[in-house]
Amino acid sequence: MRHRALFVTIAVLLLVPASALADPQPGSLEYIQRDNQNIADAYGRNTGQQLGNPAYMTALQAEHNEVWLHQLAQQAATPNRLAITPGNVFPGWNGGNPLRRGWNGSRGLSVPVAYTNRYGALIRGTVFAPLPGARDPYTGRRLQRPYPGVVITTGSIQGSERMYWWLAQDLAERGYLVMTYDVQGQGTSETLPHENDQVNAVPFCNPFAEPAAGEQFGCPGVPAQQDSNFVYGTEDALSFFLSRPRRPYRGEFNPLWRLFDRSRDRRTATPGRTRRVAIVGHSLGASAVSRVQAGDRRVQAVVALDKLDGEFKPVVPALAVQSEYGFNVQPYWLQHGSSIAPQPGPPTEAPDPRREARTGFDSWKAAGVDSMLVVPRASTHLEYTDIALVLPASRYGQALTSVYVQRWLGRYLKHRRSRLLAPRLRYLEPVDVGRWAPVELDRSDRLSFYFCSAYAFAGRASSDITGAGCQ
Repeated sequence: MRHRALFVTIAVLLLVPASALADPQPGSLEYIQRDNQNIADAYGRNTGQQLGNPAYMTALQAEHNEVWLHQLAQQAATPNRLAITPGNVFPGWNGGNPLRRGWNGSRGLSVPVAYTNRYGALIRGTVFAPLPGARDPYTGRRLQRPYPGVVITTGSIQGSERMYWWLAQDLAERGYLVMTYDVQGQGTSETLPHENDQVNAVPFCNPFAEPAAGEQFGCPGVPAQQDSNFVYGTEDALSFFLSRPRRPYRGEFNPLWRLFDRSRDRRTATPGRTRRVAIVGHSLGASAVSRVQAGDRRVQAVVALDKLDGEFKPVVPALAVQSEYGFNVQPYWLQHGSSIAPQPGPPTEAPDPRREARTGFDSWKAAGVDSMLVVPRASTHLEYTDIALVLPASRYGQALTSVYVQRWLGRYLKHRRSRLLAPRLRYLEPVDVGRWAPVELDRSDRLSFYFCSAYAFAGRASSDITGAGCQ
């Protein structure tokens, strides 16, 4: 009998898929241990890239002090254009990654820009481009001007443009003209609008006036934390980015306008979208670009960094990079609900593996518009913002995100073969000031084992790239 029982046990094990045997079950010790490791990994950028790298700490002080002093001088030079923001006052808030110090002139070009938005508020930003005669650092191919364009909209809660320079610089090195900017009331952009044509403007607007359409208060653009700032901010930034001397935007134009590819793109999959421009947004900015792509015919592709918003009509190809955690991390049994608003659940149940697919990817897939969903492992809502020493973010989330954004735009702006489904990925990251090193990324190790990563393009679709169990 014991031999027969052993034979039956072996037979059953042989019939069970290997993946089922390898994956621990929710509530088991192995599952809890894996979950604890995932929580620890959600602080990997802090412990590994920052505190664990002496070069980072050395560069941090020099870079952030220099940026802060520059901002103070800039504000003193324009006392009637007040940026009443934490980023304009506290050292380090707008610092970005100090290891990228010296990028301008060595790996690419960056030019500061300023323009007034539809409300008259002064908006500050930066335009990035390849160096003259530069070669692609990944392929060695000489970059050919003019270049496709990308406009990046920050997240809310006082996100600043320098927090996203990592992505702008990575894209510029690959042959894109990129613009970042501070939304009105954030970073170094002006807080109040200028409506001095109104008799009762005190000093620049009337806070007690009837709100304009889409606004919450009488001062347009105040407070910064409102949808319209990011939607209108994206549209105004696009207008400035596409401007040139013959067609300026509110009297100003993009100083690198000659580098933008204005030729009609007849290979786009979206009828009527002939501009070689993509928009990228994070958080509230991600919702904004999801909305803008539905109605702005200048946009040819969109990238939403946590999260793509499925409430708006899918029109152009969309890459959704979405996170496991919100601003804080928590155990798996609190991962029900959403990453931003987690809810508790039974400890014997795993989080819904299709949670992130439902926010926007499903809508794009149902509409038949090319899309892809990427959920980096141990990722938080702060993956996409370069912030020093505070707030959790994983070690490889930024690298993985950059690779997929590069390849997505390579496919839909440059119409080149991009290996979006490759099992192994390569990324170049700064490890010291002036020194970049390759990082090899194994997709199976870098994508979430809780939530689906998926794709639907070129007539093919899969909602279970990593085997998270959500076909």
